[in-house]
Amino acid sequence: MTPQKRVYLDHNATSPLRPAARAAVVGALDALGNASSVHTEGRQARRIVEDARERVAALAGTGPANVIFTSGATEANNWALSAGWEKLFVAAVEHDSVLAPAARATAGVIKLEPDLNGIVRIDDQIDNLAGVVSCGPGQGQSSCVALQMANNETGVIQPVAEMAAFCREHGIAVYTDAVQAAGRIKIEFQDLGVDMLSLSSHKIGGPMGVGAMILRDGVDLPAFIVGGAQERRWRSGTENIAGIAGFGAAAESSLQGLADVEKWRAMRDDLERHVKAITPTAQIIGEGAVRLANTSCIALPGTSAEMLLIKLDLAGIAVSSGAACSSGKVGASHVLSAMGVADEVARGAIRISLGWNSSGADIAAFLDAWRHITRSDRRAVA
Repeated sequence: MTPQKRVYLDHNATSPLRPAARAAVVGALDALGNASSVHTEGRQARRIVEDARERVAALAGTGPANVIFTSGATEANNWALSAGWEKLFVAAVEHDSVLAPAARATAGVIKLEPDLNGIVRIDDQIDNLAGVVSCGPGQGQSSCVALQMANNETGVIQPVAEMAAFCREHGIAVYTDAVQAAGRIKIEFQDLGVDMLSLSSHKIGGPMGVGAMILRDGVDLPAFIVGGAQERRWRSGTENIAGIAGFGAAAESSLQGLADVEKWRAMRDDLERHVKAITPTAQIIGEGAVRLANTSCIALPGTSAEMLLIKLDLAGIAVSSGAACSSGKVGASHVLSAMGVADEVARGAIRISLGWNSSGADIAAFLDAWRHITRSDRRAVA
């Protein structure tokens, strides 16, 4: 029953390094100069950075002047949410790297609760935003709404453009964490109407330790790191040239790879259909919402997600339970709690996420392992 090779189905945590990204990183390691130097070697290093900036900008649907490289999306999230806002409105289903800096940065944090499908709808938030709305447009952006493009645990896609259109009319800034959306749905930063957007390299098959903040023209955001002129003084510090080069290559490959989205959807739907046939009590979290084509959050009531993960891992299958950013900890999901998912169900929820190198054979291997594990569990109970 054990597969011949490991099957990796945890792309929402980290997507394996793409060949093009690996080649770009290795090539950039030979860059001799500092990208801030004016000599030939420095200009060559600068060219690597600017080429990557153009590719990341294309992935985000914006111009290169709007791209600021960071050490990752967590840094970008901290930067955006610690900018001195008087009020922050934060979706309750956000990643911890949004929720934590929001809670620390201001006393005026208001949670925006989702519906049962995990969607934060503008019509449901009018009362929350009423105090700011009453100020009317043109009063300056002293308040900010943080609404992710897509959820890392469930894949549920949020109505960011609708929220941004409402907020723009009332002088409220909008920040969106687009980490999970990049390379899985088309992003058009200008059309979204948001003020700030974050991206992460390693979620799209680039190297770890690099990401980007996308800033709308005219956004008055304080510099996050000072002490140099890098990144047009927004984010000082010598650039991670090799990481940025790999990020750029991964961004270009991800943009081209949007053609694979329907293939992922077919594999995901096939997986869910068979899981429900094998285990009729299984629930697909967020099934009633529009979701990323690569993501499935499956809950088996009465079971332990931790035990499922261990048994799947022993069978050669890598999946996860919720966010994979807490040193391997498997715990209660604030996302599922905010959606009103019962504790008994949430405790048995795992996430399967596909990516650029996923195949039908991977799905077959997962289903084989799932069938064996759940059959064994049922026999143990009997």
